[in-house]
Amino acid sequence: MNAKIDVTGVCLTTPRLRIREWHKEDLQDFYEYASMEEIGHMAGWNHHTCIEDSQKILDLFIREKKTFAVVWKQTGKVIGSIGLEPIHVNIDDHYELKKGREIGYALHRGAWGKGIMPEAVREVIRYCFEELNYDFLCCGHFLFNHQSQRVIEKLGFHYLKDVDFSTQNGQKQQSKLYIMTKEQYKEELIVCTQNKK
Repeated sequence: MNAKIDVTGVCLTTPRLRIREWHKEDLQDFYEYASMEEIGHMAGWNHHTCIEDSQKILDLFIREKKTFAVVWKQTGKVIGSIGLEPIHVNIDDHYELKKGREIGYALHRGAWGKGIMPEAVREVIRYCFEELNYDFLCCGHFLFNHQSQRVIEKLGFHYLKDVDFSTQNGQKQQSKLYIMTKEQYKEELIVCTQNKK
C-alpha cells in the first residue's frame, strides 16, 4: 500500500547537503541537470530540451509534494532530486497491507562519484522509517545502470525480483527491484553502531 507523503516544510540535513521541498526559484538549477541527456536516460525520462520542460516538471514537483530537492550546502545550488514515488508493481502479497513507497533519484553529472547520492538517500530512508513510520521502501534500477545498482546495494537494499518497467517515453526496460523493511533498517543500524565501537 502506498504510504502518505507530503514534503511541505520538511528540511533534512547531512554533513554536505540539505534535502528540502522544491521552490520556484530552483528552476535554473533543475534545468541545468535535467537537460543532461544521460541523466534522463538513466532514470527513464526524456532529458529536457528547453527550460519550459523543466518548468512543467518543477510545477508538478511542487504540486504533488512527494519529491525532494537535493541542495549542496556550500553553494546553495540544487544538484539533484529524490522522489518518494507510488509503487505500481505487485511486490508481494506480504506487503499488501503495509505502508511503503519507491525511492527514485537523479543527480547532476558533475556530482557523480563523490558519494553524494548515498548520503542523501540514506537520510531520506532514516526519515521514512523513523519519522513517517513506513514499513518498507523499494528502489530499482535498469539493468544497464550499474552506478545506481552500486548506490542501492551500498544503502543496504535487498534484491527482490526482476520487473519490466514502462518508461515515460513509452519504452519497456528490464529492471531489478530491491526492498528494505523497517526491520532490516534497524538491523543495519545496530551493525553500524557495533562497528563504530
